[in-house]
Amino acid sequence: MGSKIESPIVTLSEQIKTRKAKIGVIGLGYVGLPLALEIVNKGFQVIGFDKNDEKIDLLKNGQSYIADMLETNIQEAIHKERFEPTDNFAKLAEVNVIIICVPTPTAEDGTPNITYIVDAAHAIEQNMSADTLIILESTTYPGTTEDVVRPILEKREAVIGQDIFLAYSPERVDPGNRNFTVTNTPKVVGGISKSCVEVARIFYETVINTNVYAVKSPKVAEMEKLLENTFRQINIALVNELSQLCYKMDIDVWEVIDAASTKPYGFMPFTPGPGVGGHCIPVDPKYLLWAGQQHGITATLIETADKINESMPNFVVERLAHYLITQGKDLHEAEIVVIGVSYKPNINDFRESPALDVINILRENHCNLKIVDPFLESVTTDECTMHTVLLTKELILRADAVLILTNHSNINYSLIDEHAALIFDTRNTHYLFKNQNYYKL
Repeated sequence: MGSKIESPIVTLSEQIKTRKAKIGVIGLGYVGLPLALEIVNKGFQVIGFDKNDEKIDLLKNGQSYIADMLETNIQEAIHKERFEPTDNFAKLAEVNVIIICVPTPTAEDGTPNITYIVDAAHAIEQNMSADTLIILESTTYPGTTEDVVRPILEKREAVIGQDIFLAYSPERVDPGNRNFTVTNTPKVVGGISKSCVEVARIFYETVINTNVYAVKSPKVAEMEKLLENTFRQINIALVNELSQLCYKMDIDVWEVIDAASTKPYGFMPFTPGPGVGGHCIPVDPKYLLWAGQQHGITATLIETADKINESMPNFVVERLAHYLITQGKDLHEAEIVVIGVSYKPNINDFRESPALDVINILRENHCNLKIVDPFLESVTTDECTMHTVLLTKELILRADAVLILTNHSNINYSLIDEHAALIFDTRNTHYLFKNQNYYKL
């Protein structure tokens, strides 16, 4: 009995350590694609799975759809036959380790939508071989790995911890961050059993260059991920609310934050903005809210933080309208140049970006908008699709105001500073504006 339990662990662990294991990554988005290529860099052969035919075709041609992903890395991995992008999920039978990196959005009512996880689990169950390690990395509510994924995998009468291994390790990817990448960011791992967490730990220790921290269960790891992003959501909400208070009291909120940051302990600086965006902060706390409700708990602080952050687009437009009035202009039908739509600088990801809400409000006021974002060719909101334009002197001179919503580093801020009639900067852009009509959030 002992050897029957130990043998698959030893075999799979040895395959991983010797880089003979073939790795499958399901979901080739902002998490899955960088992870797949980093695994390739560590000497493994990787098959990347995605249902999006367009993405697969781009990757096969060595093209990237992620702003900070170098196409040369993709091309080299494919040329060396170390990376195979495919939409054929039958190839899951060829891999020894499967990592699920699919999206986990919310439904219209704010409740979790784990359809992509369920679909991935069914695809694995239908195609996987024995002695396979399955790791879920997608952010989700506590209990998903054990209560949703596990029963699907066990339909094959496989014994988890003996025949196959199941673990949860939350993704920690920060698009555009050059300092912390997949390989130097510590990983947290929780497994269904001791053998599951052990083989998952061995895998990540082979792939990354830093610590792997094991926790007692997948639920702990799932909750840990929600804590990470809810921590950010609440602290951003705090400074967003502070920015509204400081505005009423005629205090520079940015100077307040800089002053508080001089304290070497007990304080961590967060900055205000037009709201929150991306695949984490606007979504993940809602998973935690929902999970609390299932246990009869109302997470009042999280709910309030969510409302504060969601109020910021309106606050931005109100401030812009006020500054226009001081120049004898009206927001209604004003000519506005919007700088930046992606949810953070220097990436092309505008999922859940607060800029979209600001744009919609401006459109409701019949503003004539020109969108400048060098990382995007077009922007789609709930109401329409707008193509981006180049930033020119003529464009700025025609505008009643320039509104900075995302402070990309490759924007010509000196051109804006010299020619804009009014600048409203919601990001405290690191450029020393001298324009007498320059205002910060």
